[in-house]
Amino acid sequence: MTATLETLSRDFSGDIIEPGHPEYAAHSGAIMAAGAPAVILRPSSVGGVQAAVKYAAAAGLPLAVRGGGHSFSGFGTNDGGVVIDLGMLSGVEVVDGGWHVVRIGGGATWGQVAEALAPHRLAISSGDTKGVGVGGLTLAGGIGWKVRKYGLALDSLVRAEVVTADGQVLTADEDENPELFWALRGGGGNFGIVTAFEFAAHPTTDVFHGRIAFPAAQAPQVLHGWAEYMRGAPESLTTIAAFANPFAGGPEAPVEIFVAFDGDSAEDADAAIDPIRRLGTVTGDNVVLKPYADTLENAQTPPPGITFHTANAFVERAGADAALRILTEVGAAEGAPFITARSVGGALARVAEDATAFAHRRAELMIGTAVIGPAPVVQAALPALDAVWERLAPHVSGTYPNFNSAADDTDVAAAYPADTYKRLAAVKRQYDPANLFAANYNVRPL
Repeated sequence: MTATLETLSRDFSGDIIEPGHPEYAAHSGAIMAAGAPAVILRPSSVGGVQAAVKYAAAAGLPLAVRGGGHSFSGFGTNDGGVVIDLGMLSGVEVVDGGWHVVRIGGGATWGQVAEALAPHRLAISSGDTKGVGVGGLTLAGGIGWKVRKYGLALDSLVRAEVVTADGQVLTADEDENPELFWALRGGGGNFGIVTAFEFAAHPTTDVFHGRIAFPAAQAPQVLHGWAEYMRGAPESLTTIAAFANPFAGGPEAPVEIFVAFDGDSAEDADAAIDPIRRLGTVTGDNVVLKPYADTLENAQTPPPGITFHTANAFVERAGADAALRILTEVGAAEGAPFITARSVGGALARVAEDATAFAHRRAELMIGTAVIGPAPVVQAALPALDAVWERLAPHVSGTYPNFNSAADDTDVAAAYPADTYKRLAAVKRQYDPANLFAANYNVRPL
């Protein structure tokens, strides 16, 4: 392997980090997973990514590609394999001011993007966490604070620069390699390494953002009223409901509705948000006008020994009442998981289901559960959690890979409906027939 790395170093621009290197400990793991890779390659150019991909293919070792490193499934690292860390490719540039086209490096984080675009009064509908990578979030979807007004992050993608498994650099957009472009928008990292994304950003103002809290005992009425209101709420309003927070009292924790109103008119914001305030007895309200970049939070790195088990599903209109009724019952019981429900619809729903590889366009909500603690505690909670999801099964469908800690065949089948998966597998066969890029919600080549 040393000779091969020596050969690589002649073509590679960037850092080659092996065990024993002073930087190894800082780059060997990901946010949600420890790792002990054989080598970490941190390319500083597209040519470096090409060389790294060719090396990984020749070495025959497991390959992980890391953008922000926030994968709940731990895909950003491995043991004994190769990690290609894109952190040095993080530039953000407005390349067409008239059309607000922004070119972003594959290793950038959404915090970097929001900060860079703020002086231009531009934004991209993205996630809700600063440290999350642009690549991982976009390639699987991108559900954030502007999703109801501007759709998913991938809905704003207009072009991608991709290094494929054979080391080629391709452009993918509606005209050039259009089937690859379709697959990248929802199919994850299955088809290559995106070294640059081009998005159509939108002009932005400050936004009204914050949290409205209600007593835990009012969860059934608040959540039912919230879901009913959001069906006709202005698309400028995106909300997330959270309850049974284990760090705030578990079953006694307040019901929290987090809101983001995309606009700086206090009158319009109050008109959109006040119906939520009237759902119950407000015990806390910190909604204020702030720059869009300030809505993104700093994700907390779990302390050593603390693990997560997360699961989620989409809910269409017909299943919403039943799903929320089950979740409020579960949230009121001892040992409840942390429960969230996100409002979607709006702009997300106006895209045809087959227009991108993200196919869950009819969803009204995305619900999720999380169990957090030492590994034995999490493992002990899983049977009860599985029983909850069995109760939910008749009322939900699909799953969103970005918020899941599992990625087995059942999860992949949930993420990609049969027709979508078949089409993705054909693209996979064309661009990655040996399945080099397998550390993801893996689509196997036909």
